[in-house]
Amino acid sequence: MPRHFVANNRGVKMFLPALFVSHGAPDLAVLDTPERRFLEGLAGEIKRPRAIVSVSAHFETARPSVVADPSPETVYDFGNFDPRLFEMTYPAPGEPELARAIVKGLRERGQAVDVLEKRGYDHGTWVPLTLVYPGADIPVVQLSVQPGGGPEHHLRIGRMLRDFLPEDVLLFASGALTHNLRELFQGGMPALDAPAPDWVNEFGDWVGERVAAGDEASLLDYRARAPHAVRNHPTDEHLLPIFTAMGFAGEGWSGHRLFAGHSRGLIRMDTFSFE
Repeated sequence: MPRHFVANNRGVKMFLPALFVSHGAPDLAVLDTPERRFLEGLAGEIKRPRAIVSVSAHFETARPSVVADPSPETVYDFGNFDPRLFEMTYPAPGEPELARAIVKGLRERGQAVDVLEKRGYDHGTWVPLTLVYPGADIPVVQLSVQPGGGPEHHLRIGRMLRDFLPEDVLLFASGALTHNLRELFQGGMPALDAPAPDWVNEFGDWVGERVAAGDEASLLDYRARAPHAVRNHPTDEHLLPIFTAMGFAGEGWSGHRLFAGHSRGLIRMDTFSFE
């Protein structure tokens, strides 16, 4: 588990660990699973943040976009799931001042960025956060991913954010360690506890090993170097948030796998911290 972080007496910034959380299907919020129980206990292992920057795989834009809405709605960007999900809300406030600081900081570093006044919390944001911080009392600002940008672009965005965000802001990157929905749905939905095939576990284990080794170069080139990379990520928007978390941890980061598991066989549910 990540350490409790506090500022030292020399005034050096001591950041919270940046997190990459595999959010899985929306019903993570209502099913009794090992990954749900892990997320329910995660907040107790890190210092409470003042605010959260959520980088969700379900918030896709051509260039970085920041949500400046003071009261984002809960968005049900899915269908055919447990009816209880559509009764849930995540009323955490936004923080327009932090959103404006992100926009200013990125633009000062040469990165074009858009501001959105109205965009609710998609399930990549609210489903895991309702487990980690169920009180919904920590402000959340959402930052998009760029499917056309690739890993290096998202690493660079994370490094920019580290330059100017205060140390009491949690970078919460939400995606999936593996994400091939086409194969998942072929022949009907697998059982929740279906075993993971070798091609899923070999990829997930490779990522975990490269993170533990601090092997940034291999991870950035994962589509060429990792086993079964393209099969696990036909499109890579669900892995891109991990690179923003990695970048936010700075040069020479240290990575730790906090949880390893899978859902319905094909979706690896691992969580990592970077510091």
